[in-house]
Amino acid sequence: MVIDVTRLVGRFLQKRLPTGVDRVDIEYVRVYGADAQALIRYHGRWLFCSLNDSKRIYDALIHRRFASHWRIRFLILKAYYFSFWYTPPKDSLLFNLSHSGLHQSAYEEQVQRYGLRLIVFIHDLIPITHPEYGRLDGYPLHVRRIERVLRCAKGIIVNSNDTLMQLQSYAQRHVFVMPPSVTAHLASAPLFRSEDHKNEKSPYFVMLGTIEPRKNHWLILHIWRKMVEEMGELTPQLVIIGQRGWECENIVALLEQCASIHPYIIEKTKCSDEELSHYLTFAQALLFPSFVEGYGLPLAEALSLKTPVIASNLGVFREIAQDIPHYLEPLDGKGWEAMIREYMKPDSLQRAAQITRMEKFQPTTWEEHFGCVNDFLETLA
Repeated sequence: MVIDVTRLVGRFLQKRLPTGVDRVDIEYVRVYGADAQALIRYHGRWLFCSLNDSKRIYDALIHRRFASHWRIRFLILKAYYFSFWYTPPKDSLLFNLSHSGLHQSAYEEQVQRYGLRLIVFIHDLIPITHPEYGRLDGYPLHVRRIERVLRCAKGIIVNSNDTLMQLQSYAQRHVFVMPPSVTAHLASAPLFRSEDHKNEKSPYFVMLGTIEPRKNHWLILHIWRKMVEEMGELTPQLVIIGQRGWECENIVALLEQCASIHPYIIEKTKCSDEELSHYLTFAQALLFPSFVEGYGLPLAEALSLKTPVIASNLGVFREIAQDIPHYLEPLDGKGWEAMIREYMKPDSLQRAAQITRMEKFQPTTWEEHFGCVNDFLETLA
């Protein structure tokens, strides 16, 4: 096996926090890393590391050992000069788990050059189905990624049946033969209900995820502004957990310049799993008003901690959580405000009903995920 860790290594060296995509990448490194070589693409060259050097790199990535920066840079330099010694055997599996580099024609050429069997994890088709929520060049880049995968991948792993159906639809419309594929739901982060009830202003709500247009922070912040005008000091707190992303200037302007909501907003750009567990445990609800999602790990994370969820009415959310959350359309501002006001009540009947429904929720584990993946790899073999 070979694991393409180019994205992970790049973000690690920049000391950037892992995203949902990175967390999936790290789990594959954790499970398969003992027998897999690391691939790092560097200035157009494919650098294959020895198994021992790969394990050193994986250890730093998994445990976030930032003191190992100098060592990883040394190992990249070593691979640059000696990579030809560690060329993997033909027919080795090459995992690309983050879409990284797939937009480049050279990726396909190198796969063929080394005789590798490409296995790709497709997280979503959002830049194609909803280009208005991404970067300006997001649509053509993702088209190239998806078409390259459909053309040369030997196997595709997707996170949901919703993503699989979109991929199959794209392949059919553009006359591609769909490679063998499998759906393997994702596990949430290892969170545990907190027993340490700190003194935040109660009640409060949580939004979790990168701040970007499709996450719909704009709607929730305007609801908070309206509640502050009408409720004053009785307004609940809103805890926003996530890094600031792209094309979110209007959201940032509200966060930084709207003085009326400042006392009621907590923005956490960095948050440990322990802090996240605490914030979710004691929240009235997770607010998840996204316009579109490939999966939605925050929803699974909240429900695994027995925290109610108010979410957009998306097919992938119903696939993960069935009828447990309270669903609303992402543009239904009045509906969202009414439900937030309802869930902030200590005797909320709607909230109590969801907590009852939550008893049947069974979160996916990584063991179940990799059980699906291993069975799939067996069929490919």
